[in-house]
Amino acid sequence: MKAVVFEKFGEAPTIQTVPDPKPAPDGVVIKVEATGLCRSDWHGWMGHDDGITLPHVPGHELAGVVVAAGKQVSRWKAGDRVTVPFAVGCGRCFECTSGNHQVCEHQTQPGFTGWGSFAEYVGIEHADTNLVRLPEEMEYATAASLGCRFVTSFRAIVDQGRVKPGEWVAVHGCGGVGLSAIMIASSMGANVIAIDLTDEKLEFAKRIGAVATINASTTPNVVKAVKQITNGGAHMSMDALGHPTTSFNSISNLRRRGRHVQVGLMLGEHARPQVPMDKVIAFELEILGSHGMQAYRYSAMMEMIRTGKLKPELLVGKRISLEEAPAALMAMGGFEGIGIGVVTKFG
Repeated sequence: MKAVVFEKFGEAPTIQTVPDPKPAPDGVVIKVEATGLCRSDWHGWMGHDDGITLPHVPGHELAGVVVAAGKQVSRWKAGDRVTVPFAVGCGRCFECTSGNHQVCEHQTQPGFTGWGSFAEYVGIEHADTNLVRLPEEMEYATAASLGCRFVTSFRAIVDQGRVKPGEWVAVHGCGGVGLSAIMIASSMGANVIAIDLTDEKLEFAKRIGAVATINASTTPNVVKAVKQITNGGAHMSMDALGHPTTSFNSISNLRRRGRHVQVGLMLGEHARPQVPMDKVIAFELEILGSHGMQAYRYSAMMEMIRTGKLKPELLVGKRISLEEAPAALMAMGGFEGIGIGVVTKFG
């Protein structure tokens, strides 16, 4: 099969012909029809993830068709249209049996612990626990866009952030994660403030549900601006970018007993950011992480998509070929364009 491969961290990936994957006894092989471009893959390529063994094929946001299944797989067969969470749970550890597959003690991650979906085919383990069936009407590009950023935002807003109608939600960063969070929080009845450095992204954020915007490049004090708009601070706030400044602002702009959810990855030199702990204690703030979403939780999100309350297809941005993926991956050290880039051509 053709795949994007890098042999050294930080050096240009290339298109190579590599062996096709074979299904594990409890796994499947999926023909990749679409795979998202995510900044997490850039972090992996840069060497910020110690779980990667070289040479490596990145890619973790995928949708496609099952072409082969291991002998232990009972729920899936060739021809099934599927997607999968980026954190693949083992289904047997304490966290999985308690329903928390997203923090499985033995999780695998396509594109990180093993070869990923920047390829014509990808192998996925523990298929019965992790695969998610796609509605026939859902495009593969839309389904791929769910795999990391949209489902992570859904869990961050609904399960971790516990957003309620009428609450104020601040979203710092309007890339794929942030725009997903804005759409989801708005669908839950929240009042959303979008914060970014570019007017173009902020205008798009308004179109998908934000009631207010702040351009951080021209606003001297983002925290003060959020508190003015919300009459005292956000009930829930998310750092969707993953930077010491946005993380600090997201915590600082909360009202008393507010909830901060960290979704943007903090790796490398950003792994130990400053935290306004005085405010955390005095205001009884909550600081929460959000790491993907369990396969069984997709059903609630899928119903909201089916009924039109959520429209992830609006967030699909540029569609590119596998041959264009190496350059696109290397460019993700900068800020994303509007929406989620997706590889949709593999031939």
